[in-house]
Amino acid sequence: MDFSELLVEISKGITAFTWGNAVMIAAGLVLIILAIVKEFEPVLLLPIGFGCILANLGMSNDHGMFKALYEAGIKTELFPLLIFIGVGAMIDFRPLLAMPRMALLGAAGQFGIYATLLLAILLGFPLNQAASIGSIGAIDGPTAIFVTTKLAPEILAPVTVAAYSYMSLIPIIQIPVMKLLTTRKERRIRMEYAARPVSDTVVIAFPIIVTVVISLMAPDAAPLIATLMLGNLLKESGVVDRLSKAAQNEIINITTLFLGLTIGSTMTASSFLNVQTLMILGLGFLAFVVDTVAGLMFGKFMSFLTGGKINPLIGACGISAFPMAGRLAAQVAKEEDFDNFILMHAMGANTAGQLGSVIAGGLLLALTLGFLG
Repeated sequence: MDFSELLVEISKGITAFTWGNAVMIAAGLVLIILAIVKEFEPVLLLPIGFGCILANLGMSNDHGMFKALYEAGIKTELFPLLIFIGVGAMIDFRPLLAMPRMALLGAAGQFGIYATLLLAILLGFPLNQAASIGSIGAIDGPTAIFVTTKLAPEILAPVTVAAYSYMSLIPIIQIPVMKLLTTRKERRIRMEYAARPVSDTVVIAFPIIVTVVISLMAPDAAPLIATLMLGNLLKESGVVDRLSKAAQNEIINITTLFLGLTIGSTMTASSFLNVQTLMILGLGFLAFVVDTVAGLMFGKFMSFLTGGKINPLIGACGISAFPMAGRLAAQVAKEEDFDNFILMHAMGANTAGQLGSVIAGGLLLALTLGFLG
């Protein structure tokens, strides 16, 4: 190799570097800053940001670590499913089982999925991409990743970034909407909570029954619901404490790290810097707002039907951001009346939202695949 060839070899990283790479590295740095300084979903935004930087330094190619992680964890849907096992092991369905009517709020909180789907189609997105964008409205990163990987893997990066970025911004997004759509009198409504005992038999049978019923009704949702319920069964059975703790800690932590790096590695300048990405981010934001609005309006409707016995704020909890949304609604109610304690009702709606997002995501996937043939 002569000197000129050696010089080309040494400088190829610099010569291949473009302004687009510089912009994406800046975007990666912004995600890292948000994770560290603002603590916005740091567990995922930090590795996504670092993966984005590495991808735009030439490490995203057809071989190596990122290729192996993408093939093994994203293409096979393994990473989101492993995360669901951990999420299931953290969820307590007792508040929902004690107050079954909260399931209605969990259904209302998924309206943004289908509203965004229709709007994306009107904006010219093909059905598979529109459905993937709609899945952001599940407000559930693993569900959005699972659906998008199957339907439109080419837009996986912006969909994932939108889902997790907006999840971290839930307090900023939801509080203004809550205060805009509810009166001070409504926010001060107190809800009686008499703890209804839920037997261990019911708690253990619940994940098994849900898995069987949902898998028969919507087979495409089976992997999502099965892994979520498996994690919950590990926790509630009480006989596999080591597995339950591993699901809540080691499994979900290492999977989240690999998932974040892999998603970040797809954020190359050539695939990310376009008008389509901006539209996806905008539609994702709209999906979050519509979910919150639909939940609050249904909460107001339930309050009207019950003669003012339900605080409409719990309607905003019928989303998958668990337990953040439940705590946020309880916090807003407490700001209006320090002795107003709606946390258990909010958590019931929040667990219903977690379950509803998985079911809605599975139905979205099934309907889209059915239309596409």
